[in-house]
Amino acid sequence: MILTTKDFSAGYDGNEFIKSINFSLEEAEWLGIIGANGSGKSTLLKGISRIIEAHSGNVYLHGHDIHLSSSKEIAKKLSVLPQQQKPNLPLTVYELVCLGRSPHKKWWQLELNENDHMKVERAIDLADMKTFKNKPIQSLSGGQRQRAFLALALAQDAKVIFLDEPTTFLDIRYQLQFFDLLKRLNSEHGLSIITVIHDVNLAARYCDRIAVMKEGELLGIDIPRKILTNEMMSQAFNVEICLIETPVGFQMCIIR
Repeated sequence: MILTTKDFSAGYDGNEFIKSINFSLEEAEWLGIIGANGSGKSTLLKGISRIIEAHSGNVYLHGHDIHLSSSKEIAKKLSVLPQQQKPNLPLTVYELVCLGRSPHKKWWQLELNENDHMKVERAIDLADMKTFKNKPIQSLSGGQRQRAFLALALAQDAKVIFLDEPTTFLDIRYQLQFFDLLKRLNSEHGLSIITVIHDVNLAARYCDRIAVMKEGELLGIDIPRKILTNEMMSQAFNVEICLIETPVGFQMCIIR
């Protein structure tokens, strides 16, 4: 397993909200996290990536306890794409993506070397942003901007990436484009992904497994067809569903 949590708990201001979470992420796996608003999805990502304080338990990344590692060492192995980006940065796409090489540089090394620039160019290419690499961030559309920040995360050269509701502010077309891009990175380049996803049908369509959360606890985790049952959706969202077979796999229809 590339990442494992053991009885992990976390929260804000001394209050425990995420309670005794246990799960593992396999190499080259895409794990989606779903749940109602306030269920703890984003808090879980922030806790296991050390953005907020851990209260108890452990998180192991490549076999090492993440809370005993330096931030720079973690950033070489784990990239985090938060929900809110900064669209008004006075940078071009290329300059933004160059920031992703920071974990690999000493504090006194201000200039990127040839290898760094190769990594930046590769990240921009993987994110389908080559056409826009000299464009200012402020001039990009929402979908383009999200791909630019994805390229920043890819430039870290990490094998694991966390994304917190990455398509929340994108329309349907750009949501599908972004998730198609992530699937390609996952299947062709072995990127391991954990994504908080608001749209359950997107989770069913793209993720290898889905974790369902409620009130800070993990209700279950399994492949989409086994976890997205009427019983589970009733427990997590208080809705009744039926599953429909489609050309892109089964999808969920809300009945009431």
